[in-house]
Amino acid sequence: MNKTIEIIVAEDEPSLGQIIKESLETRNFNVHLAQDGEEAYTLYKTKSAKLIVLDVMMPKKDGFTLAKEIRKEDDTIPIIFLTAKSQTHDVVEGFMIGGNDYLKKPFSMEELIVRINNLLHRSALQKKTEIISIGIYTFDFTKQLLCHDQQTQQLTHREAHLLFHLVKNKNQVLDRSMILKKLWGDDDFFNGRSMDVFISKLRKKLKQDDTIKIINVRGYGYKLVY
Repeated sequence: MNKTIEIIVAEDEPSLGQIIKESLETRNFNVHLAQDGEEAYTLYKTKSAKLIVLDVMMPKKDGFTLAKEIRKEDDTIPIIFLTAKSQTHDVVEGFMIGGNDYLKKPFSMEELIVRINNLLHRSALQKKTEIISIGIYTFDFTKQLLCHDQQTQQLTHREAHLLFHLVKNKNQVLDRSMILKKLWGDDDFFNGRSMDVFISKLRKKLKQDDTIKIINVRGYGYKLVY
């Protein structure tokens, strides 16, 4: 790697955190180190990190809770969990929350570095392919743009993520409760009404192609057809 890549490492054991930081910085990474979940979240909001390494058991805010908050805002940044836990259900929970990899302590620095590089490579490839055709439109998920015939519509973060999930589940019902919890954090009545408004906005932005339909499947969710 010729260009320094910024990553966040959240680890509450100062000695281990420093070892990870120093090891990664010899490999051309710029490491922002946090010792608790709240500090890590502040770094996420203020730094341009390409990847996050989270210890699961941290003070103030644990790694799973922090990952849930990050996933409400960003579906794409790679997250690696570090943990002393070895139970299968802990591993499953980490992946269900949105983790991309899971490394059990103790681990070698070489293994961590290989996993980081693999996720960064995968993330770069994904971003190159996140330009999607939707009927007559071109949807650039990374830049949150919907384009057609020299016209470009800038989508909000939530519009882009909602459309992305609809596209990924094309011709299938997108579960209402699941997407509300993922993008809004809760599937209560008020968030449900908010999602209905966003669906209406997307319909308007896609209206120039009358073959594109976002169908309300009552009691289940929405289905994008084209």
